[in-house]
Amino acid sequence: MDSWEQATLALQLVAIDPGLGGITIRARSGPVRDRLLALVDPAARKLHPAISDEALFGGLNLAATLENGHIVQEQGLLSHPGALILTMAERASTALAARLAIALDAGQHSLIALDEGAEPDEALDAKLAERLAFHVDLSELSINNLSAQDTVNRATSDLRTITHNPDILHQITAIATQLGIDSLRAPLFTLRAARALAALLGRDRVTSDDLETACALTLAHRATRVPEPEPQEPEAPPPEQDDAQNNQDTADLPDELLLDAVRAMLPDNLLERLAAQKARQGRGNGTGAARKGNRRGRPLPSRAGRLSDGARIDIIATLRAAAPWQTIRKQATGRDTLQIRPSDIHVKRFEEKSDRLLIFTVDASGSSALSRLAEAKGAVELLLAQAYARRDHVALVAFRGTEAELLLPPTRSLVQTKRRLAALPGGGATPLAAGMVTAYEQATQAQRRGLTPTVAILTDGRANIALDGTANRKQAAIDAQQIARLLRAGNIATLVIDTGNRPEPALRELAQTLAATYLPMPRADAKRLSQSVATALGD
Repeated sequence: MDSWEQATLALQLVAIDPGLGGITIRARSGPVRDRLLALVDPAARKLHPAISDEALFGGLNLAATLENGHIVQEQGLLSHPGALILTMAERASTALAARLAIALDAGQHSLIALDEGAEPDEALDAKLAERLAFHVDLSELSINNLSAQDTVNRATSDLRTITHNPDILHQITAIATQLGIDSLRAPLFTLRAARALAALLGRDRVTSDDLETACALTLAHRATRVPEPEPQEPEAPPPEQDDAQNNQDTADLPDELLLDAVRAMLPDNLLERLAAQKARQGRGNGTGAARKGNRRGRPLPSRAGRLSDGARIDIIATLRAAAPWQTIRKQATGRDTLQIRPSDIHVKRFEEKSDRLLIFTVDASGSSALSRLAEAKGAVELLLAQAYARRDHVALVAFRGTEAELLLPPTRSLVQTKRRLAALPGGGATPLAAGMVTAYEQATQAQRRGLTPTVAILTDGRANIALDGTANRKQAAIDAQQIARLLRAGNIATLVIDTGNRPEPALRELAQTLAATYLPMPRADAKRLSQSVATALGD
């Protein structure tokens, strides 16, 4: 069974039995995911990871209450049972995951979690994922490989009439133990999935085929170890039984057959996935830029708006907007009270700014490398001295020989900076493109963490080493231009500081490709260098 068949079958089983919790679908936005979502009940309601408690649970509709003069309650998305679709599920906060988990435990909702994480450690909250019976990875699936599936089939048998051997649950629990699954929800999900599958196929009793499929769908993605098959001694063939007896005696199905069904669906990177999950547990929930390092910012003038998604009302501005209309409204309604309409509501605004990361990319090649590095070190220390006021982080990349090296990871620690910069290497050829690649990698990582990166390139512009490490001045210039276009496409601010004794035309062209500020600064000292960078950045 391929991943597409798993996904469509899981949707059908959840539609039959919402007690299965739901399904986690790991896939980026695209035609494959859109094709699958087209099979979901159109009445399913979509949730955003930044949804407010008022939108979830309902509450006081302030605008309608003020307009009508009596309390008006607003219903939330969880007020009515049904299917929910959580987009960007990997960004869901712990608080949202807890609220959705409570709703799933009540048994009136099912959840389709769309996990769009690009990295292995970006995933749905573990506590919420535990409450979803199924997990399917469609990230490697092509639209051309999908089988025909236009609708989700419904049960042809009444789920309440499905029977099973009472020993099945003990067998499923034993299988889960061998797979290293310590959650008691997993065996219960397996049993419910087997019953739903029997109802889907029009049977009145769980068969061995139902049990095998259910084990594979609900246990494979939860496994924490791969059980080795045990050698078995040859046994005498069992007596022949008719098909009806085979369909009923599911407890006689050997455990090894169930384990084989689960092994067939275990992910190839199981050990790597488990290691990523353990690493993620030590770093938090991975909700991205909105939760890492961003400040609320300075207040801006309020404006007319709606009280939704956590917006805060500006009481003074609201009263000012309502005051000129009070006489007319009192005459129209006959109520001698303060009357505020939705059009009067003003909400507060703030200008949010991310912390900034300055990535110094320094040319450490040639005879003058030591002086350039020394001045760069001094400029970094001068900028860091004001980092606490400006909320800047600093990183240092040096390139020489045939490669670039990250000498200083992003930091705001002046002590760490001085220790890392105590001894800097110098000499060799000029692999400018390699230095720009390293700077680009650091900048994109910073953007994912919610920082705003700025790359400052300090070089004399005489690049002579291509990206493949060969000494080819022409190819080195072409590679640098290609990486420059990549930096510009990534919307990464850049400064080009020409440290040569004479301005280098190639560096001016590179700055134009980058849409960057070009600063020719021969023999610049640390103070002038830091002042120029600060001026170019608008500080």
